Amino acid sequence: MGLPKNLRYTEHVWVKVEGNTAVLGVTDYGLQQIKEIVFIDLPKKGQMLRKGESFTVLESVKWSGHINSPISGEVVEVNEGLFDEPERLNKDPHGSWICKVKISDPDELKCLMDSEAAEKWVKENLG
Repeated sequence: MGLPKNLRYTEHVWVKVEGNTAVLGVTDYGLQQIKEIVFIDLPKKGQMLRKGESFTVLESVKWSGHINSPISGEVVEVNEGLFDEPERLNKDPHGSWICKVKISDPDELKCLMDSEAAEKWVKENLG
């Protein structure tokens, strides 16, 4: 599979830590399940995210669902380009980020998987 080693993962979200900020996006294997994204409901700048709660909604032709935040913190930047071109998530899953979050609890990062653990999770749960 070859997931980027500089990222951390949950079941469907990747996290890139940049100092006290985390960049959040949806994993390639998560997007393969959803298929072609046609709409994204982006979080708002200044919005407070809580670990385990929805931070974005994705819609494809046959599916719509919430994506939960892997960490808590304040949204400091949103990838506005996804509003007009949500399909960019499918074209470049690990390069198309959704938002940047100022991390409020660095200990939450310890719960995230590294690339090796994420690849193992995918094989065990998604085949």
